[in-house]
Amino acid sequence: MIKIGLVSVSDRAFNGVYEDEGIPSLITWLTKTLKTPFETLPRIIPDEQPLIEQTLCDLVDKLHCDLILTTGGTGPALRDVTPDATIAIADRILPGFGEQMRQISLHFVPTAILSRQIGAVRNKCLILNLPGRPKSIQETLEGVKDNAGNVIVNGIFASVPYCIELLEGPYIETYEHVVKAFRPHKPVK
Repeated sequence: MIKIGLVSVSDRAFNGVYEDEGIPSLITWLTKTLKTPFETLPRIIPDEQPLIEQTLCDLVDKLHCDLILTTGGTGPALRDVTPDATIAIADRILPGFGEQMRQISLHFVPTAILSRQIGAVRNKCLILNLPGRPKSIQETLEGVKDNAGNVIVNGIFASVPYCIELLEGPYIETYEHVVKAFRPHKPVK
């Protein structure tokens, strides 16, 4: 069983101005992707750095999540502080995740260079700052495919199971028609 924190960072969703789409799309995506049983711990919070930091710390330190996926708050706007909060509570940054997320998004929009998405580790938990829109979330996780379904650019989730394994977390299996988990060696079960 993998424990996954899902954090939607949005003033408007938190205040009920509109219904959050990030968490439902993540749950749908995880359900079609993961063979491994999982539990989700969803949170919808405003764009307030101290609250984001506290939420991330609670999900890692008290609830022992193996993976946290955040949506929203990764742009250059003054209220976009999700990466700042993630960096503030992280033990280490994994810059390759942010680089790959921007590379994927550049296939779709030129403004992807404005994104500040990152990947980080706190204790034994991987934290990934994803975009806020459901279509962008799916593209980021799965990558870019041609019309025949062949992968042109790998999505970031191909690396997530191995990363969590390296962090001494649970062994994660995926449905390969969605995302093929990459492991450089045979896993030790």
